[in-house]
Amino acid sequence: MHIKRIHSWAKNYEKAVQIQKELSESLVIKKDHGKIHTVAGADVSYDKHSDLVFAAVIVFRINKNLEKIEETTAIEKARFPYIPGLLSFREAPVLLKSFKKLIMEPDVILFDGQGIAHPRSFGLASHVGLILDKPSIGCAKSRLVGDYSDVENSVGAYSSLIYKDKIVGVVLRTKLNTNPIFVSVGHKTSLSFATRFVLKTCRGYRVPEPIRQAHLLVNKLRKENIL
Repeated sequence: MHIKRIHSWAKNYEKAVQIQKELSESLVIKKDHGKIHTVAGADVSYDKHSDLVFAAVIVFRINKNLEKIEETTAIEKARFPYIPGLLSFREAPVLLKSFKKLIMEPDVILFDGQGIAHPRSFGLASHVGLILDKPSIGCAKSRLVGDYSDVENSVGAYSSLIYKDKIVGVVLRTKLNTNPIFVSVGHKTSLSFATRFVLKTCRGYRVPEPIRQAHLLVNKLRKENIL
């Protein structure tokens, strides 16, 4: 995959915040995605005892069974401290290293992280989606910003996530008797599409199958590379 170099990687908090604020203005929210044939799931894992960061990306053909086409992994030393709201500066470099290895370019990318449901509307899914110039969706397991009402205990039920009087995502029930997930637009997609697409790619688990498979792969990678 082609990686656009749209900024240098910040080494401090103030510069990182400035980059997020500036680049958030470049995000595109749209409903027309053309034909969607493939999807990628992306996830990152940390080694608690070192500065290593691990990434995995898996591409699937969208069909009943979500046929796996390709997978890539990468390992890097963290360049940025662990700061909520700025995790993309820690996770994006190693993810991009993994994406760069892909031969098959996915039509849509699902990230285990936030999209615009973020203090500066620029979470991991938005940041990497913009760099790759691909439709991207954030699927987080916890809330970073916003308020919402209780979500009915039925698959497909959701509540709007409101931050600063704007809808920035949905709190979506993907499995009965399980906590909902937080879905938000990353780049070049719409919230209605993101909600439908996340449900379409779930296979009986809380998180969409592409992300679940990427999670399993990246944790396997981490365990294999820790002494």
